[in-house]
Amino acid sequence: MRILVVEDDPILSDGLRAGLGLSGATVECVATCADADAALATSRFGVVVLDLMLPDGSGLDVLRSLRGRDDRTPVVLLTARDGVADRIAGLDGGADDYLGKPFDLDELSARIRAVARRAAGRAAACLEHAGIRLDPAGLVVTLDGEPVPVSRREFMVLAALMERPNVLRSKAELEERLYGWQEEVESNAVEVHVHNLRAKIGRQAIETVRGVGYRMRASA
Repeated sequence: MRILVVEDDPILSDGLRAGLGLSGATVECVATCADADAALATSRFGVVVLDLMLPDGSGLDVLRSLRGRDDRTPVVLLTARDGVADRIAGLDGGADDYLGKPFDLDELSARIRAVARRAAGRAAACLEHAGIRLDPAGLVVTLDGEPVPVSRREFMVLAALMERPNVLRSKAELEERLYGWQEEVESNAVEVHVHNLRAKIGRQAIETVRGVGYRMRASA
């Protein structure tokens, strides 16, 4: 999952980048409303973690702008303003969830997974397809009940493909999910990850549509 964190406290922002990164996410961080608006207008994210109190305005303005253009990206508000009126304003403004500071990182991770799951129209916490089971909470993959060791980025590729098994994912789309703004992307990185996954879950598990992208086969 690719997450945008909008938070002006550099210590908290760096902590969220590191902590959410350990849970298998690619995390981009910005500190102002203006930078958040620019990021959301030019890039796709699975979830936005949005502080309300920012140096150049309110996070609610970012939220209103996002919803005003019918962008349904899930938003979790993260703020020290945790009064009932603040929660109501945030939720009525289009937020999907609300968490007050201080917070537990594991709880935030669980809330992020929950809003992403709802946005995808899924009720189950785990992804399953053709004998492959992927647990986003534990970063665990099994094949016919047996554990399959995968790297963090292999897990992310497999998750992207299994979210919608019949939908083709382009190389560019997968690269966007895997790498942050400041990370250098090797030209064959996606091909290498797909090759490694095929070696672990079966050569026929992932289909290549030449010149278009990748998708999960109906039967692995």
